[in-house]
Amino acid sequence: MSIDGVSGRTSYIGTSIIGLRKQLEELTQQLASGRVSTTYAGQGANRGFALSLRAQVSSIDAFKDTATNVNTRLNVVNLALQGLVDIGTSVKSAASTSTIVLNDNGQTSGQITAQAAFSNAVSLLNSQSGDRYLFSGRTTDTAATVPADVMLDGVGTQAGLKQLINERRQADQGVGNMAHLTVSSPPLTTTVTSLAEDGSSFGLKLGAISSSLTGATVTQPTGAPPAATIDLGAVNPNNGDKITFNFNLPDGTTEAITLTATTTNPPPAGSFLIGADTVATTANLQAALTSSVQTLSDTALVAASAIAASDNFFNPSATVTGSAVNNQAAVPAPITGATLLSGAAGTDSLAASFAAGDTITVNGTPITFVASGATGNQLNITDSVQTLLAKIDSITGTGTPSTVTGGVIALHGGDGASLTVSSSNAAAFAALGFGATANANPAPLRVNGPPFATATNLIGGTTANTVSWYTGEVGTDPARGTAIARIDQSITVQYGARANEQALRYELQNIAVYAAVTTNAANPNSKMQVNALQQRISANLAPQTGQQSIQDMQAEFAGAQNAIKASTDRQTQLKGMAQTMLDQIEGINQDEVATKILALQTALQASYQTTSMLYQTTLTKFLPI
Repeated sequence: MSIDGVSGRTSYIGTSIIGLRKQLEELTQQLASGRVSTTYAGQGANRGFALSLRAQVSSIDAFKDTATNVNTRLNVVNLALQGLVDIGTSVKSAASTSTIVLNDNGQTSGQITAQAAFSNAVSLLNSQSGDRYLFSGRTTDTAATVPADVMLDGVGTQAGLKQLINERRQADQGVGNMAHLTVSSPPLTTTVTSLAEDGSSFGLKLGAISSSLTGATVTQPTGAPPAATIDLGAVNPNNGDKITFNFNLPDGTTEAITLTATTTNPPPAGSFLIGADTVATTANLQAALTSSVQTLSDTALVAASAIAASDNFFNPSATVTGSAVNNQAAVPAPITGATLLSGAAGTDSLAASFAAGDTITVNGTPITFVASGATGNQLNITDSVQTLLAKIDSITGTGTPSTVTGGVIALHGGDGASLTVSSSNAAAFAALGFGATANANPAPLRVNGPPFATATNLIGGTTANTVSWYTGEVGTDPARGTAIARIDQSITVQYGARANEQALRYELQNIAVYAAVTTNAANPNSKMQVNALQQRISANLAPQTGQQSIQDMQAEFAGAQNAIKASTDRQTQLKGMAQTMLDQIEGINQDEVATKILALQTALQASYQTTSMLYQTTLTKFLPI
């Protein structure tokens, strides 16, 4: 017979020990890691749910990182916007309270304040968060503007704001400071005073005239270019009778000249001497009116001209300028606003007529010609060039009306938008001075000169001769949409900004013009010039009805921050719940695991002892001695 060894009979004990040791290792690993298993396979039936919960937690963490980054950028934007609000308030206060004492550079203390404020404002518009420029739209790696000194003074061959203001002032004042107006008597008349524009797009524009002059006949401004007349007739006005001339200025403001008939000799300011007869009185009225126009031209018009120049510089417009063309009158002459779009030979109409069914397309919107009864985007074929220009301006939404001067039409596009104009009637379109298609991109507008005093229209500056102040992304879509962040599975926030947004641009251009204008202290009208400028700056920096404000922008960004906070708060709660469920699936009860470990250690110890005893057993221990 054979006798088996101890190992053969006790192999099952070794297997059991190996199993116990494996369990002990697993429990020890659980106690050390705090988890049921380091692999999803070891998590049992809930492993799929655990995977889903962990993905949700990971997604929430990613959204939290995005929210933190966006909040940082929004905080920087809000600091910049609040800084701009404070700057606007400071400059407005300086313009309202500054004494009109000119320094050696021809500026007041308020204007010196504006210079520092302007540099600060430009710096704020070039704010960065990390390496990202916040007011450049989508071109986040590009500064939003050129430096402040470049905007004002230009660089190289590129003209800055100061040069454009100077050129515009010459253009608006015209020859002899008459602001492109003439005061005269029509031929063969001695009691009639004519006040007429010269057809330029610059200078003072005639408004309504009101009169209490006894016996006088007043004809309101009519025609192209407009002209008004005052006929004193055969009866002199009475002492104290008045006549008021209203004028429209380039910045959209109005001014009035009121002249009072007087018997005081010499007549006081703002009056004209009643002469021996109406012929003499007419001459005195004309002299007083001429002097008053020159004074207005050298005071309020200078300020209004500077404001208009700053708008032309900071609010670029696409400008399409045609060539000079004549009408088909018996003696051909340059077309004017009164020239008809269709007419017979020998009349003041285009050399080639538009017909019913023809179209002129402006930025994709067609204007259709009809025989009569035009509505909406239609024109009667018997309408005038001026009616056409007004219709084009209504489509583009331009703030600079299109003009026709010396037979040349200048079309202006909307703020910051390109302009494309074409027509189905090439011959009639050519009679307006345009080729097959007229198009242009936005550019700063400046006076078409030199010479500037006799200039008649604006042209678009080029990159070679004019500074473009805004260097960020140019777009017609909403600025907020230039930066979008997803802060939740189904929620995004928009937080983009462009420095050329209306509120920012409008404040910047008003501070800039206040800082840029200089006044000749030797000019007797210098104080009135500065006063007129300060009044306009103070009014422009006040809240503007129907116009975007910086506070509106702050409210939009605050809305984005509120959305982020609400989303983050909700995600914190969701993460807490998900983590709790995840811990229940993946986590352990440490007390329970410790108890199991102790039990296993006891079992292993007993197994080891038993096995040891068995391995020490031999046959001799059972044989008799």
